[in-house]
Amino acid sequence: MFLAKIVVGFILFSLLWVVLYRFVPVPVTATMLMDPNGITKDWESLSNIDRNMVDAAIAGEDGKFCSHNGFDQEAIEKAIEHNARGGRIRGGSTISQQTAKNVFLWQGGGYFRKGLEAWFTFLIEHLWGKRRIMEVYLNVAETGIGTYGVEAGAQRYFKRSAARLTPLEAARIAAVLPLPKERAAISPSGFTRRHGNTIARRIGIVRRDGLDSCVYE
Repeated sequence: MFLAKIVVGFILFSLLWVVLYRFVPVPVTATMLMDPNGITKDWESLSNIDRNMVDAAIAGEDGKFCSHNGFDQEAIEKAIEHNARGGRIRGGSTISQQTAKNVFLWQGGGYFRKGLEAWFTFLIEHLWGKRRIMEVYLNVAETGIGTYGVEAGAQRYFKRSAARLTPLEAARIAAVLPLPKERAAISPSGFTRRHGNTIARRIGIVRRDGLDSCVYE
């Protein structure tokens, strides 16, 4: 009975937590609180974030964002196969999964955390919808050392608002997202430069093929 009460209590608490953030800006996350470099952030509604940034995030992080239910089974299977061969670890997380982890959980692996991530991903997909997921993701994702959200990232790198980003600027921020402490959006080199240029080219494809339709329907 005690265990059952804990489970029911957690379900109710997580439901209320998710519903609250459906309407209220996320004030802070565990990742931010544990960052020794401090926190620089500035919440912006999606209407104040350039569409180039949304399309760059989809192009660079999750091309199936509008068509999956929070989980990209094909990407997960490919990641498992790749990691089984050794070498650099590849993730298969969608934008929805990354948002669930960034907002409600902590960084790092482990089956327990991954299980919680799946639960919160399921909840935000059904209680928030794609547009809100994208809005929250672009406001809590780490875009540089001690920098969170694309508004703070745009100000840091380009001295302008996220409402006015060129395709290349948006692509360079998106290229930084997987490893924000190791990659630079200003004068990038090597893989980061190539990856940013690839994302910039894909932005047009995202818009042409309606891969952002769930955000702008």
